[in-house]
Amino acid sequence: MSERSERTNPPEGDWLGTPYLRFERHGPLARCTVDRPDARNAMTPSMYFGVRYASNHVDADPELAGLLITGTGDVFIPGGDMGGASPDDWGLPRVLGMDITPFDAMRQSVKPVVCAVNGICQGGGLMIAMLSDMAVASERATFRAPELFRGIADTHYGHILARQVGPARARDLLFTGRTIDASEAVQWGLVARVVPHDELLDAATEVLIACCRTAPGARSDIKRELDAYYGLYDRIGMKASIFGDEAAEGWKAFKERRPPSWIHPDLRPEGRI
Repeated sequence: MSERSERTNPPEGDWLGTPYLRFERHGPLARCTVDRPDARNAMTPSMYFGVRYASNHVDADPELAGLLITGTGDVFIPGGDMGGASPDDWGLPRVLGMDITPFDAMRQSVKPVVCAVNGICQGGGLMIAMLSDMAVASERATFRAPELFRGIADTHYGHILARQVGPARARDLLFTGRTIDASEAVQWGLVARVVPHDELLDAATEVLIACCRTAPGARSDIKRELDAYYGLYDRIGMKASIFGDEAAEGWKAFKERRPPSWIHPDLRPEGRI
């Protein structure tokens, strides 16, 4: 399948602004599917904004009760496209900024948002899963936070992850960049449930239905408490890091499939990390 770029206009109605996101209505439930298999579901700025728009779109539509987010193949969401490609560009900044990501929308959504994590979940994908109202993972799913290998001081990750799983486990994930499986992820509290892969969509849909049956006003009060628990992060510091020298070297090393130059020569692995 080749990269699809037949439409490059902003979101409107059920169109999410990119051919790599599909918005479907299943009765009162909406489903947003990340579908960019040629790039392993790597997220462009338009894709990140499209997920944000999907949450806001469901909130504003009286015919919809909740949103399910999932991916295709063996990938949920692996984070931003490190290659810098934006074949679906319609005017958003080519350099990803936090103002177009869906993270705040997840925290503030009026209607329930549930993630069905079907496979690889890392970077921005892990953040989306953590900040959704519930995340249900396939037994095949894997989880990773590789930002420090890219030279990015992702203060949002450092802040949210520590509150999600505790400081010790946050350090483990952020400082080693290791991959954990679905069983460990549910033990740590990264996701709420793990189910057999073939049952994922049905199980996540049942969770979404259950969430949609709760009283909306009371649910919003609880979400406010959870949002306060997560609190604020150092957005200024993160923005400075994204445009800094280490992030530039991290991006270049990724593109050139080599380890970054900041690694001691005796400790450099083969290829990219």
